[in-house]
Amino acid sequence: MPPESQDILVKSTPENNSGADTWKKAWMATPGPKTFGEHTYLFLKGLGMGTADIVPGVSGGTIALITGIYEALLNAISSFSSRPFLQFLRLNFKQALSGIHLRFLTTLVFGIAFAIISTSHLIHFLLTEHPEKIWSVFFGLITASILVLGHSINNRFSSFPALILGTIFAYGITGLIPLNTPEELWFIFLSGMIAISAMILPGLSGSFILLILGKYAFITAALRNPFNPDNLEIILVFVAGCLVGVLGFSRILRYALERWHDYTLAVLTGIMLGSMPKVWPWKITLESQIIRGNEYTLREENVWPLLDFELGIALLLMVTGFLMVMMLDKISKQQN
Repeated sequence: MPPESQDILVKSTPENNSGADTWKKAWMATPGPKTFGEHTYLFLKGLGMGTADIVPGVSGGTIALITGIYEALLNAISSFSSRPFLQFLRLNFKQALSGIHLRFLTTLVFGIAFAIISTSHLIHFLLTEHPEKIWSVFFGLITASILVLGHSINNRFSSFPALILGTIFAYGITGLIPLNTPEELWFIFLSGMIAISAMILPGLSGSFILLILGKYAFITAALRNPFNPDNLEIILVFVAGCLVGVLGFSRILRYALERWHDYTLAVLTGIMLGSMPKVWPWKITLESQIIRGNEYTLREENVWPLLDFELGIALLLMVTGFLMVMMLDKISKQQN
């Protein structure tokens, strides 16, 4: 055997690979940011998603779609499959790690969590004191994202019925009045499945869906005292429903994007379009409910704004949000 071949064999034998090197290879084997700049960029996108999730009626999925990581997010969630789970049970931890998109999810989830922890009070203050300005920014963001997403549909004519279907679906959902629903465990599980699925969809808010299902106060009450045996049971069942919902629904969406790309994008565009009345900046509250010291709107009506200085500021913020999305889309295309 030539010396070169012997050197290659020696270098590739498991005994000569350090554990850290093997773990590093497993960590780097799946999609995700590699450089500090890429981690920072993805972290900022997570910040945007977390901030959106705080705002009632706005979905983190919308921001994922705007920032161009929606399909990557679906793929990352879907990577939690039976194969890495079985490898984990067989104690093949490195192989299990290499099959999961943890490098992508870790940075993104840190950004989401940081936004929820650090900006929740600020967003609540701004929504309370300057609601028109905050909603104007989101209205501009979503308007531009509808145009960007719609432009990515190749065959717009044949996909138009799917667009209408998505619009009607979202408009109907956002116009629902909260229901009186059972408190049995099967419905708690179902509520978790539906709420987390709504969070994946752009234009729909998971907390808003829980309000419609009449379970927002019920779930948040359990979270305030999680170590109570009854509450712990409720939380575990709800989390189980969320896990089943996110793992199952993400696979459905990913398959739909692969199999019927244009139709799926048209439905997602329609969902964002149908949710636009929910983010209209000027509205009056018809019915609200106080939950844990915070006021949550149950029914509201959109109105036309007054022609004053505040309208000029709101329109400027709306244009700013619009241009931000268009600029992000241009940067994304240049990178691709």
